[in-house]
Amino acid sequence: MPKILVIEDEAAIRRVLTKILSEESDTYEVEEAEDGLQGVEKIKNEDYDLVLCDIKMPKMDGVEVLEAVKKIKPEVPMVMISGHGDLETAVNTMRLGAYDYISKPPDLNRLLNTVRNALDRKQLVVENKILKKKVSKNYEMIGNSDAINHIREMIDKVAPTDARVLITGPNGTGKELVAHQLHEKSNRSGKPIVEVNCAAIPSELIESELFGHIKGAFTSAVKDRAGKFEAANGGTIFLDEIGDMSLPAQAKVLRALQENLIQRVGADKDIKVDVRVVAATNKDLKKEIEEGRFREDLYHRLAVILIKVPALNDRRDDIPELVEHFTQKIASENGTAIKDFSEKAIKLLQEYDWTGNIRELRNVVERLIILGGNEISENDVKLFASK
Repeated sequence: MPKILVIEDEAAIRRVLTKILSEESDTYEVEEAEDGLQGVEKIKNEDYDLVLCDIKMPKMDGVEVLEAVKKIKPEVPMVMISGHGDLETAVNTMRLGAYDYISKPPDLNRLLNTVRNALDRKQLVVENKILKKKVSKNYEMIGNSDAINHIREMIDKVAPTDARVLITGPNGTGKELVAHQLHEKSNRSGKPIVEVNCAAIPSELIESELFGHIKGAFTSAVKDRAGKFEAANGGTIFLDEIGDMSLPAQAKVLRALQENLIQRVGADKDIKVDVRVVAATNKDLKKEIEEGRFREDLYHRLAVILIKVPALNDRRDDIPELVEHFTQKIASENGTAIKDFSEKAIKLLQEYDWTGNIRELRNVVERLIILGGNEISENDVKLFASK
C-alpha cells in the first residue's frame, strides 16, 4: 500500500488533501505533519512512497525540507504545494530535485494525476534498484584468498579514477567480473558498460562494430549505425580478448584513446566520445608485440593499470566458498533443494587440476548436483568430476 505524507501548516488545506487522497483510493495510506520539522522527523523514521510539502511554512520552509529529504532519502519523490506568490520558488524546487508542484487551491484532477505519476516513478526507481542489485550479484567476486583480496584492493583504488585497465589471466578465471566491478564502483556507474568480445567478431566487421558505419559504407550497410564506443559514451567499454583484434582496428582504437575521437566506417566526420576503456586478454601481449601481432603503443595506452587474475589452481583456498556459491546459485536457478558437499568431497575438488578454471568448476558442481546423492560424497566426485 503506497504511503503518502502531507506536510502543510494550514490545517484546513492539510485536511482537504488528506480527504482527497483517502477518498481517491483505499490503497493510499495518508499521514500528516503540521510543519517542516515534524515532516523531516517522520521521513527519517518511516518509509514513505511520496511526500506532498507546502513551500511557505514556519520553523522550516519547503525548500529546506526538500534539501533535507534529498540527503536522507533521495529516492522519495517530493511534490511541492505552492501559493500564487510561490510559483517562481516552486519552479526552482524542480531544479533541486522536486518531482513536481501543484498550486493552491489544488485542482482535483491535477493533484491526482501528479500523485499517480509520482508513485509510478517511485516504483520504477525501486524496480531499477532491485534489478541493479541482481545484475551486481551476477558479477560478485567470490573468495578470500590473498590473491582475490589483492584484486579487490586494486579495484577500490582504481575504480574511482578514469585510468585505463588491462586485465590479464587464463580463460575462465573471471576477468569480466573485474571489469564489471571496476565499472560499478566508478563515477560512471550510472551510464552503461558495453562489452565487446573481440575474438567473436570477424576481423572485417570489428571496425564497424566498434565505431559504427554510415549507409552505403559496404554492401550490407543499409542504414547509419552507431558503434559500441558511441553506445558506451559517458560509461565504460570493455574490450574482452583484445589480443585477437586486427591491426587496422587497433590503430583506430589507439586514435580513440589518444584524441577521444572516432569515425564511423565510410564517414569523414569525427565524433567526440567520453569513454573509459577496460581491456582483457588471455594472451601474453608482450610476446604478441615481439611477433608483430599487437601494437606496442596501444599496449602502453591500455596498460596504465595491470590487474592479473590468478588461475584457480593458484587460489585453491577459495574452492570451498566457490562450491557453496555455485550450489546455492544452481539450486535457485532450477528451483531445487540445496545439496551439501562432504568435507572429503571438497578436499578432493581442491586437489584437482583445474585447467578450465572457475568456469570448469561451475560445470563440475552442476554435474555433481544433478548426478550425485543427497549429500555429494568423495565417491560422487571420483565418479562424476573426472575429466
